[in-house]
Amino acid sequence: MTDSIMSKAATMEIPINSNGDTGTLPEDDSLEQAAKLQWNLDEKVGSSRGTRDLQQVMVSGPNLNETSIVSGGYGGTAEGIIPTSSIKGSSMHHSSSSSSMTAEEATRGVAVEKLEFVKKWGLNTYKCTKQMISERFGRGSRTVDLELEAQIEVLRDTKRKYENVLRLARALTNHFYSMVQTQHALGDTFADLSQKSPELRDEFGYNAETQKLLCKNGETLLGAINFFVSSINTLVNKTMEDTLMTIKMYENARLEYDAYRADLEELSLGPRDAVAMARIDSAQQQYQVQKDKYERLRSDVTIKLKFLEENKVKVMHKQLLLFHNAISAYFAGNQQQLEQTLKQFNVKLKPPGADKPSWLEEQ
Repeated sequence: MTDSIMSKAATMEIPINSNGDTGTLPEDDSLEQAAKLQWNLDEKVGSSRGTRDLQQVMVSGPNLNETSIVSGGYGGTAEGIIPTSSIKGSSMHHSSSSSSMTAEEATRGVAVEKLEFVKKWGLNTYKCTKQMISERFGRGSRTVDLELEAQIEVLRDTKRKYENVLRLARALTNHFYSMVQTQHALGDTFADLSQKSPELRDEFGYNAETQKLLCKNGETLLGAINFFVSSINTLVNKTMEDTLMTIKMYENARLEYDAYRADLEELSLGPRDAVAMARIDSAQQQYQVQKDKYERLRSDVTIKLKFLEENKVKVMHKQLLLFHNAISAYFAGNQQQLEQTLKQFNVKLKPPGADKPSWLEEQ
């Protein structure tokens, strides 16, 4: 019906006069009625279609992947449609931007922390340097433990003397080793001449045996001296050095303690306003931290000095007795007593050529 009415409206003739102007048409309501009828039909079809779409959405739910947003209003062009995929892409871009901002904030936090550390280190170095210069020029006061300072000075003097003993003992070892090697070569030469000189065979033979005996005793004495040198080296370069490292830490802590103490005293003499009181409280806390550190290290130094003295006496008593008995037995020609001395102090001799690499190691 609608198609017939529309075809009728489309085929209506419009009369034109001789001048080309449209003539006066009688009032024909057929075109207006056809338009109204078409409008009513469109409304019914649209309402029924909208009802079906609404029911479908209620049953299956909206499809967000196919949803579009019209920005240009009803009847807008295709340029006004924004697909939801672009919204998702923008949200992903926003999340990546958020993660990058988080990484930048973390990096900035690490940089700030390092800056604070450098600032504290610089302030501490400045205070300690100022205190050191003040002490050197006699303008500042320093904390002194007279008894502990005396013990530390004795230890340093003892270490210097023991280092000299160690140096001389090593020199004696080198010279005595050269003498033993010379005696060994001389004994081999005498033995060779004893075989090649029949008229002096007995004389060369006696001297060859004597040199070999001296070489054997010399090697035994050399083992005792090496044990003595090794023990003195451990005492000087390990035990004493460890104690001196603790003493160095104690002296640094003493300098920091005096630096913060002088800073607190200087602030205490100043004004007493709110800002000054806050600075005084902060200086008081730092002073207390340095004081605890100083007292702890002073206690550690006292204990280590006590144990070091006991260990030194015990080690040196054994080593000096070994050195005396071995030297006396060697120059007295008492081979039995020399060997007994090494057994008494549990000194084990290395067999000849033990220090040389094996044939496989040389290859």
